[in-house]
Amino acid sequence: MTIRYQKELLVIQQRAAQNGHEHLPFPQRLDRALNDQNLQRALERFAPSWRESREKIFATAEQEYGEEFRFERLRERLKAAKDEAIERQEELVAQFKQQAEAAGAFLYEARTAEDANRYIYELCQRKGIQLVVKSKTMVSEETELNAYLEARGVTAIETDLGEWVAQLEHERPSHMVMPIIHKTRQQVGETLSRATGREISREAVAEQVAVIRKEHRKAFLTASMGVSGANALIAEGGTVMMQTNEGNGRLVTSLPPVHVVMAGYDKLLPTFADAMTQIRLLARSATAQPITSYTTFITGLSSPEREMHIILLDNGRSEMRADPRFKEALRCIRCAACANICPAYQQVGGHAFGHIYSGAIGLVVTPFHHGIEAGAGPQSLCVSCNACETVCPVEIPLPSLILDVRRKVVREKGLSPIKKAVFGIMARPRLFDILLRFGSFFQFPATRGSRFVRSRNLRLFSRLPFIGGMAALTRWRSLPALAVKPLRDRVKAYSEAQPSGTSAHLTVAYFAGCMTDRLYPEMGEAVIRVLEAAGVRVIFPHGQNCCGLPALNSGDTVNGAKMAKQTIRTLEQMIDREGVDYILSASTSCVVTVLQDYIRLFEDLDELGWLRRAQAVAERVIDFTGFMARVVLAQGVRFSVRRPGPNDTVTYHDSCQSCNCLGLRSEARTILREILDIEVQEMPRSDVCCGFGGSVSLEQPRLAERMLQQKLANAEQTGAALLVSDNPGCLMHLRGGVDAEGRPIRVLHLAQLIAEHLT
Repeated sequence: MTIRYQKELLVIQQRAAQNGHEHLPFPQRLDRALNDQNLQRALERFAPSWRESREKIFATAEQEYGEEFRFERLRERLKAAKDEAIERQEELVAQFKQQAEAAGAFLYEARTAEDANRYIYELCQRKGIQLVVKSKTMVSEETELNAYLEARGVTAIETDLGEWVAQLEHERPSHMVMPIIHKTRQQVGETLSRATGREISREAVAEQVAVIRKEHRKAFLTASMGVSGANALIAEGGTVMMQTNEGNGRLVTSLPPVHVVMAGYDKLLPTFADAMTQIRLLARSATAQPITSYTTFITGLSSPEREMHIILLDNGRSEMRADPRFKEALRCIRCAACANICPAYQQVGGHAFGHIYSGAIGLVVTPFHHGIEAGAGPQSLCVSCNACETVCPVEIPLPSLILDVRRKVVREKGLSPIKKAVFGIMARPRLFDILLRFGSFFQFPATRGSRFVRSRNLRLFSRLPFIGGMAALTRWRSLPALAVKPLRDRVKAYSEAQPSGTSAHLTVAYFAGCMTDRLYPEMGEAVIRVLEAAGVRVIFPHGQNCCGLPALNSGDTVNGAKMAKQTIRTLEQMIDREGVDYILSASTSCVVTVLQDYIRLFEDLDELGWLRRAQAVAERVIDFTGFMARVVLAQGVRFSVRRPGPNDTVTYHDSCQSCNCLGLRSEARTILREILDIEVQEMPRSDVCCGFGGSVSLEQPRLAERMLQQKLANAEQTGAALLVSDNPGCLMHLRGGVDAEGRPIRVLHLAQLIAEHLT
């Protein structure tokens, strides 16, 4: 290293320690991320290309190597291997230790981050080591090793290209695989120019890489210790496996006389065959490569004069392993696919959407590694879109685990007073009904008789605390007015089927959901009309209340459970007394709540009686889109409809619960084609979250606004006159955005579009 380099590094670190955002509170990190246009540009380029490349690379693998390379098959095998490692941890640790020590390595089991850092520092003291080179290791980020060593006079230099740039700016990696994905090449050029004391190109990435390589070569040749991570610890061989795309990993592990491996217990795998399965999944999931540039297996010492130390870190992992829910997170292979696909991460990056570990898995593990306070802010950004679970190569139920973290936050920090009051009212159906009816008559100053609460109508009241907040929220998205006459007042308890041609000859109980009932009753009327036209007899349970989703999504299990039990009782009556064939809802969010969330809720509460009742109800529950495609059309039912006109061009938004939870992708398009003879004009990224995310759009409005703007821009890009979806929450968000900006597109529920064409 040159003296200039050392001085510049010190200056940058001192400056960043004062001005950087590494240790800033979450609100400040979030604000910086939302205001960082460079971050937006960098992430917007990456996300769409990764999705397309990932799908292509897995499809190619299946085509070239057969069924065994299909993503689902590989995922199933690696999940089983990781679960085995979790269950057999003590046995595998003993096996790994025996094999590693037989090959000349030392193994140390560290209980805490402090314990691991101290071991490395004391090793440096014994050996007189002043300079440490590191390859990428997220565990060293977890323990904050660099700061620990530097405070004690030992210099630690990151040699991964991205990690070093982040280190120079005193930042944490914002992504577990691509540490500076949030930076542009121009920013990297500026950082390198400051560090080296000479002008480095802001455009030529090759020049930047050459500079970094040259600077690091000096460090490699003088360092006395190399610290690396591990992608897997293979028990049967005592072997450390590393997968990297830069040669620095091999230099760190081979040039310095002392090599230290830092890894969590979660990196254990039983066999080399299991490691091969991970190799086939990791690069394809992380960077859409068939394999990383370097895959290295290290077993013991390469020569007698060298030393190898392997640190196995706990730091909260044993607590996770003891929890029947959270132990599933220990399967993680740190591919960051959950970050790559996350729509919220794509808006704010990993410094806000995480603490040290970023992405969905970061929201899950942070409370265990760094405490609930560190995880409380980032988890509030999750929009519950479930996209992360669809790409996770070890099938971790990330969305439900994030909700479990949210419940932990609520238990320790409590609900906000507003949420506590609102959910308490919602859990009392009669009071909820009275207040909504009361509100519908006194909302005129905010609505002026329209279907929306608009920002301009609230200006006179903007200085009032609650109204002022609502005025800010309606600046970019008008809110729906309460229906003066809710759906329950508009429909009969029993409707008669009106068969046209062939008939479905079925009876369904229609669970509308509170949003349709109280905000969009015309949507519910359209659902009933379409079902009747299919020859379906519809029963409307007038005792229905909110399913409990808002409370459950906010971590309020007390009121959420009350509403869940109310809903189960109501739906049981439909099954027992009326003998309905199906319980149908045109809100996929409500459907997912009954099908999935109730089961998990009563398992967690250990209320086995209610669990059995929830499971029995769930067997009859179906969504409108699935019912139309898989039941009505499958029975050959035909509809009498008018032909679509020039204003019936349609683009479709796949709601998160529809596509990611219920697996509905082609069904809506099939319905439109077979019933209305309409071909959807596909928008870019039709299955990416619109930004509603339940209460997230109220609590994080800037995040929700950005996601909404992207969705509406993609819809308008198609030139379609109609934007259609099948989830009322999405429709509320989309309609509000269209109204606030006066965009020239109508937003309709799938059932409304069909009903408009019935003759």
